[in-house]
Amino acid sequence: MSKAIRISRTGGPEVMEYVDVQVGAPGAGEATVRNEAIGLNFIDVYFRTGLYPQPLPGGLGKEGAGVVEAVGEGVTHVKPGDRVAYATAPNGAYAEKLNIPASALLKLPDNISFETAAAMMLQGMTVQYLLHGTAQLKAGDTVLFHAAAGGVGLIACQWAKALGVNLIGTVGSDEKARLAADAGAAHVINYNKENFTQRVKEITGGKGVSVVYDSIGKDTFTGSLDALAPRGLMVSFGNASGPVPPFALSELASRGSLFITRPSLFAYTSTRAELEACAESLFDVVGSGQVKIDIHQRYNLANVAQAHIDLESRKTTGSTIILP
Repeated sequence: MSKAIRISRTGGPEVMEYVDVQVGAPGAGEATVRNEAIGLNFIDVYFRTGLYPQPLPGGLGKEGAGVVEAVGEGVTHVKPGDRVAYATAPNGAYAEKLNIPASALLKLPDNISFETAAAMMLQGMTVQYLLHGTAQLKAGDTVLFHAAAGGVGLIACQWAKALGVNLIGTVGSDEKARLAADAGAAHVINYNKENFTQRVKEITGGKGVSVVYDSIGKDTFTGSLDALAPRGLMVSFGNASGPVPPFALSELASRGSLFITRPSLFAYTSTRAELEACAESLFDVVGSGQVKIDIHQRYNLANVAQAHIDLESRKTTGSTIILP
């Protein structure tokens, strides 16, 4: 038997149950992975609350890192004993052991630990597609990135600096401002002390930024649009404060023919080639030391409810992992 988190209904952190599960032999195209570390991400909250639907009862968790214990029929790119990481698999990573589609597994370089991998795969590949796919940034560009002291944000600060991009980050406290600045943000705005839209216009001499990366959603959406330069791109890739309400397309025209997209990692890694290229880019930038993965919180799997409470109350910074 193996321990895992299961939910039979949607709701608050209390719906997560720490239970025994039977992990059978992997089926065709699957591999059995013994997790050494598991990642915590806001998308887990979306599935737990029902904002993102899934069949119930079900598991939670999208990313982890561990060792392959067995492979099913037709699996050739990984074998028992391989160190692997994943972030694009079906829900179920909150587990000591699980069967997983082998197509989601990526061999982990020797210079990247299990904990680092679990903390970075989903967040790091998200930053990779945001900076290199959704918008192809170049040196000298100026962008706005909300939640700059979170797991995705701190990776984005470092990666943007490595690209020569001027990243303006928003945060909710002076402590988080220091974290973002230390990670490479060119400017940091504490939105509890300043109006971020006005401050962006001051920093850019009234021009606005070319891209806004917004994972906050409802609370920041309109201000984010107002912070863009004409023909700028609004990248809405999350909704920590709640879904963006319906709006008229004329809102984009009146602000200077803006563009808007609602991307997801899974759309940018839908083929094996795309997944491998995205992961390789992440492995390279982390392996070179240009991006360091800061794990600020660790929770035991049995105490994952507290992890969700802290994440939703914005008490966490950097990356968070769960230890089975």
